[in-house]
Amino acid sequence: MGLKDNAISYGSALVLSLLLLLLFPLLHETEGCDMFTGWWVKDASYPLYDPSTCPFIRREFACKKNGRPDLDYPTFRWQPQDCKLARFNGVEFLEKNKGKKIMFVGDSLSLNQWQSLTCMLHSSVPNSPYNLTTQGTISTFTFQEYGVELKLDRNVYLVDIVREKIGRVLKLDSINDGHNWSEMDTLIFNTWHWWSRRGPSQPWDYIQLGTNVTKDMDRVAAFEIALGTWGKWVDTVVNTQKTKVFFQGISPSHYKGALWGEPTAKSCAGQTEPLLGTTYPGGLPTEVGVLKRALGKISKPVTLLDITMLSLLRKDGHPSSYGLGGHTANDCSHWCLSGVPDTWNEILYNYMVY
Repeated sequence: MGLKDNAISYGSALVLSLLLLLLFPLLHETEGCDMFTGWWVKDASYPLYDPSTCPFIRREFACKKNGRPDLDYPTFRWQPQDCKLARFNGVEFLEKNKGKKIMFVGDSLSLNQWQSLTCMLHSSVPNSPYNLTTQGTISTFTFQEYGVELKLDRNVYLVDIVREKIGRVLKLDSINDGHNWSEMDTLIFNTWHWWSRRGPSQPWDYIQLGTNVTKDMDRVAAFEIALGTWGKWVDTVVNTQKTKVFFQGISPSHYKGALWGEPTAKSCAGQTEPLLGTTYPGGLPTEVGVLKRALGKISKPVTLLDITMLSLLRKDGHPSSYGLGGHTANDCSHWCLSGVPDTWNEILYNYMVY
């Protein structure tokens, strides 16, 4: 083989190598990419929608409308360290899920993510008719042209609370509301936010496990038992050949500045930028390990949207005093829209469409 042939071979190999390098960032987790380890980058093409064009955003998430003066928080994009997320395409999502039912089940963080997804989709097809209804604990947002139903079931513990003679009983080994979750094509579950509630906001009086009824118990232990009950429900009831099952993961709060290296900060108030880097100085909360242990015991496929670390880095993403309570409250648990939950949904999109 002559020098000319060598040059052609080398040139072909170089072109092939460049093509592979270009294609590599588009690989997703199913092909070896960890979508949950990375960092936040400023991106002028974000946010994915203007919240003013989303008329159904609830007041508690409408930070811009509530007067938040800094507007950089929606302009950050999540960048996994060894791949690139496919950018959310609402039309593609609706086409892929035509005629299907997608349900979020959980607390107000599920509401946060559900509202985010409805806004992301509505902004993609602004002239497409929609219908929003609520019946009992279930809200349904229907894109009529596509026959796509986005549902939310407000169920904060997943297991049951039953009113009995002694009072309201949280039953750690009972799921009777599962009938609300049947016939879905995709289920995205979530629970944790309410497990530490005490006092007037605690919606139960006793905890029951089997025949044992107690006034209280270790809340993390109760959380793990309830997750085990839910996992058995998935294994017993859900046909995962038909229904994809996700768990939203643990959405973190930011009330202790010492955890992100700012000891004088008592909350997220006044935070305007994400943390740099890929790790959170305070580490992951205990409940993340509990959740992963519980998911590991489920035999059927359940995908964890492991959003804790990427959300921990976003101390700037909460409503703080621009949420439901206004300047009389400081919400460092929920998230502004547009904002961090849009990234949760962009990752969900990468799982559901690719």
